[in-house]
Amino acid sequence: MLSLYLLDLVSALKSELGGLLESLIVALMTPPTLYDASQLHKALKGAGTDDDVLIEILASRTSEEIEDIIKVYKKEFSGKLEKDICGDTSGHYQKLLVILLQVQRGREEGVDEEKIEKDAKDLFAAGEGKFGTNEETFVTILGNRSAEHLREVFDAYKKLSGSDIEDSIEGETTGNLENLLVTTKNGRAGTDDDTLMRIMVSRSEVDMLDIRASFKKTYGVSLYSTIQVLSYCNLLSVSVFL
Repeated sequence: MLSLYLLDLVSALKSELGGLLESLIVALMTPPTLYDASQLHKALKGAGTDDDVLIEILASRTSEEIEDIIKVYKKEFSGKLEKDICGDTSGHYQKLLVILLQVQRGREEGVDEEKIEKDAKDLFAAGEGKFGTNEETFVTILGNRSAEHLREVFDAYKKLSGSDIEDSIEGETTGNLENLLVTTKNGRAGTDDDTLMRIMVSRSEVDMLDIRASFKKTYGVSLYSTIQVLSYCNLLSVSVFL
């Protein structure tokens, strides 16, 4: 019964609103998992493939969240997310997306001390330490290790090579694979209106405080102020911070 009332409310709001404000309100009224699933479906079934959406969602969600997204995607759109993604992508980019979909990343919580130095050396040997690039190594390590473990690996990599792993990724890879690897490392991507809205809505009850703190640390200004300056939408800057 509640879902029927929700659908009626959303329909009523859509009839009274338009543009970005309508998109924001509808997004805020949609359960986060359904919202992510619908965004992925739209990215795959529209004209062409919106790789920015695939990268941002699959590289920044937890294993549990991705599992739920896969279930909702199948229920709502009568299709398999992995199959649809494989039909629209290729190469190492496709392989990393599939690894992320198989939700192995982060299953083993904590840090495997025995693998830290080896992973760092393998990444160096696969990129800066050789002529050409072994993308397979980057995909395997960044796709399968926990975030906590990877932080230790990246520190070890910097001591070994004298440069940040992100510099190596950007220097050794290109295109969608580069963007996906960088986002897998950082957990965030995108600056346009749609991406901004997607991140704000889907992360508002998850880790928005962490995002705000990281934004302030990185750019020296608050996310709230930046959104206001951009004149994106007053409602957006108010609703996510309530």
